[in-house]
Amino acid sequence: MKPSKLLLLCSAVLLLSACGGVDPDSPMGKRQTLFKEMLKTSEDLGGMLRGRLPFDEARFAAGAEQLDTLSHQPWQHFPQVRDEGDSRARDEVWQRQERFQQLARQLESDTALLRELSRQKPLDPKTVEPAVKKVEDSCRACHDEFRAY
Repeated sequence: MKPSKLLLLCSAVLLLSACGGVDPDSPMGKRQTLFKEMLKTSEDLGGMLRGRLPFDEARFAAGAEQLDTLSHQPWQHFPQVRDEGDSRARDEVWQRQERFQQLARQLESDTALLRELSRQKPLDPKTVEPAVKKVEDSCRACHDEFRAY
C-alpha cells in the first residue's frame, strides 16, 4: 500500500473513532464519569468485605469517604429536560422527578451512614457490612426504576 493511501486510511480510522462518543464536558458525560467512579469505589469496598481484596482499614475508610462525596454529585448533571444522545437513563427520570430525587437522597443518606461507621476505630468489617449492603440496595433500587439496561 502506498504511503499516501496508508496515511489517508489511518486518518479516516482516527476520525471515525472520535465519532459517537459522549462529550466528557456534557451533563451526560459528567454524570457517567461520576457513576463509574462510584461503581469502582463501591466494588472495592464490597471486594474487601467479600474477600476478593484484602481488607485494609484505612483504604476502606477512605473509600467510604469518597463514596459519600461522590453520592452527592451526579444529580446536578441531570438537566431539566432529557439530554440528547445514548443515555442509559429512562424517560422516567424526567417524568418522575420527585421519586428520582427521593432515591438520590436515600443513597446520600446511606453513604453518610457508611462513612460514619467507617470512622470508628478499630474498623470491624462486620460493623460496616450492613451499611455497604444498604448502599448497594439503594443503587439497585434506582437502577431498577430509572436505568435502561
